[in-house]
Amino acid sequence: MSTDTPERDLVLTRLIPASRDKLYRAWTDPALLKRWFAPKPYTVPEAELDVRPGGANRVVMQDPQGNTFPNHGVYLEVVENERLVVTDAYVRAWEPSQKPFMTLILTFEEAEGGTRYTARVRHWTEADRAAHEAMGFHEGWGRCADQLTELVATL
Repeated sequence: MSTDTPERDLVLTRLIPASRDKLYRAWTDPALLKRWFAPKPYTVPEAELDVRPGGANRVVMQDPQGNTFPNHGVYLEVVENERLVVTDAYVRAWEPSQKPFMTLILTFEEAEGGTRYTARVRHWTEADRAAHEAMGFHEGWGRCADQLTELVATL
């Protein structure tokens, strides 16, 4: 059975001139995540990460007007410095969310010049994928990848 779902996936890939452990750390250390995770001028005032299979996360993004956008999820797979898989299908301890939207599959692969960073966002439906793309997936996730690159250069 194939797990490829190109009609429901959005993908961002970058070669980032940093080691895999720095990128992984930026995704798993709440203090670091707050510094890059939302595309500026948005901020991340709160980040709680229990990075283990079954562990929950809660990341709150805030716009310049002070409106907050909480995001909840559960880690499905954690392979240190290699892979993180997290879904919003659950909010914590296998408690289903009201409306699952996506599963994020992050990979950090060694490559000449740094790390090949891939964020594959797998949506529950093609309509969810289209909505996410229309919300500015490529621009927003691209800006965040730029911010991530800037941050890991300082670690």
